Amino acid sequence: MNARASWLAIAGPTASGKTALALALAQRRPVEIVSVDSALVYRGMDIGTAKPTAEERAAVPHHLLDIRDPSGSYSAADFARDAERLVDEIHQRGALPLLVGGTLLYFKALFEGLDDMPAAQPALRAELETQAQALGWPALHAELARVDPATAARLAPHDGQRIGRALEVYRATGQPLSSFHRRVPAAPDQALQIAGQPGALLSLEPTQRAWLHERIAQRFDAMLDQGLIGEVQRLRARGDLTPDLPAMRCVGYRQTWEALDHAAADGRTDLNNAERQHLRNTGIFATRQLAKRQLTWLRAMPQRHVVACDAPDAAPVALQWALERLP
Repeated sequence: MNARASWLAIAGPTASGKTALALALAQRRPVEIVSVDSALVYRGMDIGTAKPTAEERAAVPHHLLDIRDPSGSYSAADFARDAERLVDEIHQRGALPLLVGGTLLYFKALFEGLDDMPAAQPALRAELETQAQALGWPALHAELARVDPATAARLAPHDGQRIGRALEVYRATGQPLSSFHRRVPAAPDQALQIAGQPGALLSLEPTQRAWLHERIAQRFDAMLDQGLIGEVQRLRARGDLTPDLPAMRCVGYRQTWEALDHAAADGRTDLNNAERQHLRNTGIFATRQLAKRQLTWLRAMPQRHVVACDAPDAAPVALQWALERLP
């Protein structure tokens, strides 16, 4: 008999079916969903984040959605603190917490904690920003790969905030950022815990990348059809947002912002057909790269139970496994 879990985490790469599984569970158990997604925290970013619809949010309580303005930030430490509080509050209401999402750094912070990081070094950060303007973030990503390959492997070449932070730590201390993330994860047979409460981690992972790539393309096309470009135009029109902010570096938003910059250079506010096609290509590619990094993170979590999300019976198999573990 499997031990009962006080909470259930549902992880997986983008477009793997996490939301559908969570909603199916919500029809069978009194659950509340805690979002584990670094993009869903931002208000006004609905289409490009595939944020749960009003109907889905009415059907089951959701948490950690729309809690930050896009001009702000939200860290893994913020998430871990909020998620621990929410797990406790949800239990007090007699419901079961479902932690659902694909921001694996958030899961790591929640399950393993965060080591003390070196203090920020504004002078070093300014120096790195200047270098990035001259050379581009991919060049600094290549530098990071030489001094801290473990961190570079999980960062996109244009992720200026995280590349800058990693190089800042290295230049300030002589030690790679990854050396500050060496907490030993739990053994595969050791129960995961949140604030002392045992739970389980279910991971939806494809056996065939082509299946996931097709899902990603379909999702990005749907976002374009639903008005992703208009959503980013409205965000740009605020006047207080820049492409360097964490919110605007989210996959889909960064590519759309860059496409609109290209149009603006010609005095236009909208995209022509060639620019729209280029946006589609770059957006799908960036999302594939995100999914690849998510799968790399997941493979470093030995406690997870994997369900092949591209299998014909994936939905019932995942649902049955989850129901067997929830009270």
